[in-house]
Amino acid sequence: MSETALKAPRAVALSGDANRWKALVFIALAQLMVVLDATIVNIALPSAQQDLGISDGNRQWVVTAYALAFGGLLLFGGRIADLWGRKRAFVLGLTGFAAASVLGGVATTGAMMFGARALQGAFGALLAPAALSLLAVMFTDAKERAKAFGIYGAIAGGGGAVGLILGGFLTEYLDWRWTFFVNVPFAVVAALGANFVIREPEGGRNRSPLDIPGVILSTLGLVALVYGFTRAESDGWSDAVTVSMFVASAVLLIAFALVESRVKAPLLPLRVVTDRNRGGIYLSLGLAIIGMFGLFLFLTYYLQVVKGYSPVKTGFAFLPMIAGMITGSTQIGTRLMTRVPARFLMGPGFLVAGLGMLLLTQLEVGSSYTTLLLPAMLLLGLGMGTAFMPAMSLATSGVEPRDAGVASAMVNTSQQVGGAIGTALLNTIAASATTSYVKDHIAGAASKPQQQLVRLQGMVHGYSAAIWFAVGILGLASLIAFTFVNAGRPGAVTVASGEGVEDEVPVPVVAH
Repeated sequence: MSETALKAPRAVALSGDANRWKALVFIALAQLMVVLDATIVNIALPSAQQDLGISDGNRQWVVTAYALAFGGLLLFGGRIADLWGRKRAFVLGLTGFAAASVLGGVATTGAMMFGARALQGAFGALLAPAALSLLAVMFTDAKERAKAFGIYGAIAGGGGAVGLILGGFLTEYLDWRWTFFVNVPFAVVAALGANFVIREPEGGRNRSPLDIPGVILSTLGLVALVYGFTRAESDGWSDAVTVSMFVASAVLLIAFALVESRVKAPLLPLRVVTDRNRGGIYLSLGLAIIGMFGLFLFLTYYLQVVKGYSPVKTGFAFLPMIAGMITGSTQIGTRLMTRVPARFLMGPGFLVAGLGMLLLTQLEVGSSYTTLLLPAMLLLGLGMGTAFMPAMSLATSGVEPRDAGVASAMVNTSQQVGGAIGTALLNTIAASATTSYVKDHIAGAASKPQQQLVRLQGMVHGYSAAIWFAVGILGLASLIAFTFVNAGRPGAVTVASGEGVEDEVPVPVVAH
């Protein structure tokens, strides 16, 4: 965007790169690869653990190494995208992610696998904010932006379930190594396509010197936070290392905020997060992800362990949720985003998802997929798709072009931290409820089949108890969306002026 356009936000000028829709295809493909990878490896983990001789105590590092690198380096990755250029960061992220995937696919030891996953996380932290910020700076017209973010939101929401299907097929019919190798064609096609069709608008880079203290403090603080929740899941909330991680994270992140308020060129300008709308979006998205991540895990175990579904059948069982997300994102969110304020999509969206979650509190060992799980998944997908789409768009709307990368990184950070919290918190609640149920009922089970039934009932009881918490969390996310998010009158979008003042314009089209 040119300086003239920034200084005169009310000047309407129709513009846009002719290749932006082609670019969206390759950006969406890269996003699909990253989201797929988050779940596809989980399906392959038991087979990989056996082949590589990874102990039960160390297998968590296949997931944790990725989460720590990805979550810890996101802000740094977003700032690098602003500094180097988003297209360059996007292509480099894809190339590195593909190389790390090959390393994971040919791994011969546990340590090699952990290293490959950490590298995947590091390049993912560069790729994810670059992809989202490219959309933010390339699509400036309100209706086009709604369509673009609708497609992106559908992929971001539904890709995880697609990963379960693909992971099941690859593990069952080929080999677990293909869950890594499958990333390579995605990355090659996306990188080649991006190289030819993406043209980043001029004047959007932030060439200020890199805030090294901010990079160190934010990375260490986020790593400590994510690891604290990961550790809590396996070792308990009162574990000395868990507590020390949380304390260290609090100290480091407070120090980071103080540094950012004083340095001339901060890694994360506080104006990005103190904006009422963006702050509300980051918080509500993070809370929603807490509920969703735990649920994915519970439903996967319920379908495979309790109902006896194969990995492939489990993946297909999630299809109604994907259909709901795509419908909510591309049909409801996209069509209404330019007509109603964002809070009237986000708030009700989280409530509809909460209603789907409420149905799942009735889960029992013999529950019917058709009468309980199917409608619950449809409601969950529909609600999340409707809420995520305007949230993704508004989180990067109105930011100055030089801040687009870090604003996008904050969206990913809220999701990553939310995922870590959700997995640890809801798993802990479920495990505690299961233990209590089995302890109270196992004495009345005389035979082994009866004892096995009690254990299954205890497992499902634990899931139900945790899902009740998820219902409350989604209710809170809805309340925050209604309360904090006040932008987006129909047909208008916020555009940043040269002085950092934000105005609403009837047609949000900015000249390059």
